[in-house]
Amino acid sequence: MIDRLFILIFFLVFLFVPMIFNSEFEPKYKFKPSYKINKLNSNSSPFVDPISKVKESVVGISVNTVDSDAPTFEFKNGVFVPYDKSKNIQTLGSGLIFSNNGYVITNTHVIRDASEIFVTLVGGKKFKAELIGFDELTDIALLKVDALNLPVSDLGDATKLNIGDWAIALGNPLGLFDLSYQPTATIGIISGLNIDFGIKENNYVYKDMIQTDASINEGNSGGPLINIDGEVIGINTFIMTGSSYKKGSIGIAFSIPINRVLDIVHELILHGEIKRSYSTGLKIKPINNNVKKYLNYPFDNGAVVIDVERQSTADISGIKVGDIIFKVDDILVNSYQDFINVNNENLRKSGDIVKIQIWKNNKFEIINLELKNFE
Repeated sequence: MIDRLFILIFFLVFLFVPMIFNSEFEPKYKFKPSYKINKLNSNSSPFVDPISKVKESVVGISVNTVDSDAPTFEFKNGVFVPYDKSKNIQTLGSGLIFSNNGYVITNTHVIRDASEIFVTLVGGKKFKAELIGFDELTDIALLKVDALNLPVSDLGDATKLNIGDWAIALGNPLGLFDLSYQPTATIGIISGLNIDFGIKENNYVYKDMIQTDASINEGNSGGPLINIDGEVIGINTFIMTGSSYKKGSIGIAFSIPINRVLDIVHELILHGEIKRSYSTGLKIKPINNNVKKYLNYPFDNGAVVIDVERQSTADISGIKVGDIIFKVDDILVNSYQDFINVNNENLRKSGDIVKIQIWKNNKFEIINLELKNFE
């Protein structure tokens, strides 16, 4: 009997004593793993907030254009019949709502030769748009839709950008906007600044461009490039693909700085156009050996003035027949086409003053010449 009682006591002691000690003397600090487990939620990404600030002001643009190269007749059912000019070609692009009363920014090349333009808002509401105006050189166009209280975004300052800053591209690549009725977003950095391409295809002048590796594809043109604060810093415009047959993004894309966009848009709202037609009253031709010898001119570059219209800005500024134009805005010129190209590349408008370096009386002089509007 005593043996059984001893065994029972021994069993109870070994069963309950460890539990008591464990509960009373549990360590204050438990071992924790040194790594962190990231939870997948909206707060884990620094890009959610800036995208949310801007996405409501991004629109999809669809454009119907008439094929200007279409034939007069087509062969149909065994006979020649007049070609149906009403057949439309549809192109897609992006845009940014500029004002809550319906102004929308996009690229000129998006709406070029348009017969009809449609703007689709986030959520799917669609409007037929009016083309207010466009600028050929800067590739900026302004549309207007009949709507009020539209969402707009904050605009940044492209002059304060740094290479390496975050960049987010929003838009309608490959028409995806029409599937979800909201813009898609791609992330990258500012890869380059102040990149000048001069005069490109279709006479567009891409100057001081922002380079980014945020993926931009066909349909992104006209949409915004934004910074990490949710401010619009540029309008996405074109990409480099590496070859003539590739169309997809390879991580080299370019945007027009928002500062330049604003200058153009304000003028389009006021006048519906950017006035770039001008007259100087000058006629010039390239230098040749006979001219150099006759005028005792010691340089190979330059263009000689062969006529000056009376009472023109050239006449008023003091330019004479026989003077030689050497530089325009510090750029060498050798022909009248060079003169025009320099003004285009510098985005000159009617009324601007250009600095001309001329050779007169065996020495250089500087003359300020007005590009006078002749309309």
